[in-house]
Amino acid sequence: MKKKAVIALLATVLVFGATAQAEDSYDDGEILDPENPVTLTVWHYYNGVHQAAFDKLVEEFNGTVGKDLGIYVEETGKGSVSDLESSIQDAVNAEVGAEDIPDVFSAYTDSAYVLQKDGVLTDLTQYFTQEELDQYVDAYVQEGEFAGDGGLYVFPVAKSTEITMMNKTDWEKFSRETDVSLDDLSTMQGIVKVAEQYYEWTDAQTPDIPDDGKSFYGRDSMSNYFLIGMKQLGMDLFEVKDGSVTLQADKEALHTLWENYYVPYVKGYFVSYGKFGSDDVKTGDTLVYTGSTASSMYFPDNVELDDDSYPIDYVIKNAPVFEDGEAYRVQQGAGMAVAKSDRMHEYAASVFLKWFTQSDNSLKFGSASGYLPVRKDANTTEALDRVIQEDQIQIAPKTYDCLTTVMDQFENTAYYVPACFENSYQARRVLDYNLKDKAVADKEAIDEEIAGGTAREEAIAPYITEEAFDSWYEVFVSELSEAAGLNG
Repeated sequence: MKKKAVIALLATVLVFGATAQAEDSYDDGEILDPENPVTLTVWHYYNGVHQAAFDKLVEEFNGTVGKDLGIYVEETGKGSVSDLESSIQDAVNAEVGAEDIPDVFSAYTDSAYVLQKDGVLTDLTQYFTQEELDQYVDAYVQEGEFAGDGGLYVFPVAKSTEITMMNKTDWEKFSRETDVSLDDLSTMQGIVKVAEQYYEWTDAQTPDIPDDGKSFYGRDSMSNYFLIGMKQLGMDLFEVKDGSVTLQADKEALHTLWENYYVPYVKGYFVSYGKFGSDDVKTGDTLVYTGSTASSMYFPDNVELDDDSYPIDYVIKNAPVFEDGEAYRVQQGAGMAVAKSDRMHEYAASVFLKWFTQSDNSLKFGSASGYLPVRKDANTTEALDRVIQEDQIQIAPKTYDCLTTVMDQFENTAYYVPACFENSYQARRVLDYNLKDKAVADKEAIDEEIAGGTAREEAIAPYITEEAFDSWYEVFVSELSEAAGLNG
């Protein structure tokens, strides 16, 4: 009995502290029993190095805190995000052959919103004091408070933001001959201007072959481009108040986004061939892309051409901001949701989540995966260096440079919390594909006209008029409104 009392006290101190709120909620000393441990099922979408890093931390938890308190974590990777969401939905609907709903699972707020409305998710505020939550990055916690009822339904465990990575080796050749600088890439308008210079510079390398300039830039997430772009320009694309959703499709702001993605794309300055921007850098189709910090480890070490291969170095910069815009940055990455069950499982889940997101553990995970830590005090280069040294972590240089680039700006960064509503997932799909698909299709049509003998400027001209923008704007607003459920 003495041993149990000590362990119960340890649980109280570790997870809650001596607060009246925690004590009034339940008698935590009666919940966990190390002699009869509770098993937590955890589903996630981590793969490759991300899964290896997660597995290692779960093993450490099971052998230390979990063992002492009576918690055993049994984790399962469910493949991709969509595979995981399908498995969760099958479990919730009790489909034939489906597994039971896991105790803890990775979740984006778009899908968690629906689950919360269906009464599937636990409100985690009953297991964390406000003092504890204050240790986490405010925007990360706020994202999980999407229901507007004061509850916390998705807990931040690992985050990413956007960065810009470039092929330094080929950039330096271009830079020396054109006097462009890295500072020119700090804004979207600057990237467009440099991309035009790069197209013209590469086109001039083969004077006997007209109009064969190379593309300069690509980006991974178009939904981020729209959501962050509109916020930088002074508004939320979607505004949610009192459960009501409003689409703020400001025409001038959307014209700015059109001018800085679609127009340079159809002119050949931007491109998107591969699944990710790093793929296009690897094939030599671009020099620069904007993507997730977690993608940094996949930046290629070589450019692989059809008849040649050569090594390249890299440069990492913060993602561009629109000129005269506010420096908002995206915060993305799934958190963890806890399914409603019983006090023992819910409480055990809160213990695991708190342990996993301790500053040092969060930095260990980030060192291997490229994800950012979720606590405020962990978002410093000094904290990262200390954990690397103390644990003798072999961190990839690209991952280290990526994390420190973001950390060095942490105190001056405003992370955007996107609106979450019933149809936000469907709306994001419109943002991801509407303009990108149009740009790709129109560029192909332009290339066919040029191949048929039409002058480049003449072939492009009809696609970049104000009439062309107006036509797209009407279609875009209509599709976005319908997807968001605003037409009814």
